[in-house]
Amino acid sequence: MASHSNGRTYLSLLESCDNFPYNVEPKEVYYQLFLPNDDQPHGYLLPKTVQKMPWTSRFHVTHDRPRSVTVVDSSGGKDIPGAVNSAFSELINICIEKDLFHIIAGTHSEPFSIVSAKYPVHMERFASALFGITSRGAYIMAYTKTTDDTMKVWISRRAAHLYTSPGMLDATVAGGIKAGSSPLDTIIHEADEEASLPEDLVRERVRSAGVLTYISVTGADFPGEKGLVIPDVIYAHDLELPSNVIPKPNDDEVEEFYCMTVEEIQEALLNGEFKPDSAAVLIDFFIRHGIITPENEKDFIEISMRLHRRLPFRAP
Repeated sequence: MASHSNGRTYLSLLESCDNFPYNVEPKEVYYQLFLPNDDQPHGYLLPKTVQKMPWTSRFHVTHDRPRSVTVVDSSGGKDIPGAVNSAFSELINICIEKDLFHIIAGTHSEPFSIVSAKYPVHMERFASALFGITSRGAYIMAYTKTTDDTMKVWISRRAAHLYTSPGMLDATVAGGIKAGSSPLDTIIHEADEEASLPEDLVRERVRSAGVLTYISVTGADFPGEKGLVIPDVIYAHDLELPSNVIPKPNDDEVEEFYCMTVEEIQEALLNGEFKPDSAAVLIDFFIRHGIITPENEKDFIEISMRLHRRLPFRAP
């Protein structure tokens, strides 16, 4: 079993990422987010978020248990997606104008789909965690093989100015999936933008490697609001690179890349040097490649289950 003198293990790394309690009844703690003509919830909001939010007439808020926030169909059934998108846009504009929430950072951001919805609707990325909707990301773990078939993995270091996990180690390539984009679209764009990897090479060599699911709650190390619920879907991809292809930063989000041995990555993981969700992606990568096995990890079953948690909302 891998462990560090600081007590950190692979399982504890996952527990810091998948940290939403398993024994809580969400509707007793949170407001549930509902959309028109849909009896299934799509997000969890903190009571203090609901109290602070500048609700408009396009939302109906119920404070009696079970507490809820419901988007009103202002179109009278003629254009429900348009009514929902307009309601969120108007509300987030007010939040930005009044600078109400740290996580929004007083600026607009790209649209993220509400993937649990039955029809195509979205809200801005920075605001999405306030509503507790399912988030989606796509990751690449790029690696190369030496002449003696030893694996080395390309690890990035996040720029110091980033909002979350500044300066920490990260996957080779990662990005949130914008509304209207696929996981493959996302990694192709991010591979070029973050690592200078050309589209034709990525398309030829990248391999889909499954999905990770977990639920995070923002904590003390998060710069924005604490206690926000973030159900997460991560599309994992492997990319074996020729030995002469070297990722290079192509934007201001990546400081540099390291070509690291498995042992170096294991040490850095257990030393807490990786962004939490990227630690989960790497643990999954190590399982896929036979580095973490039932024979060398006593928590193998629990780790595997924590990487694939059932999410509370309709699947994308």
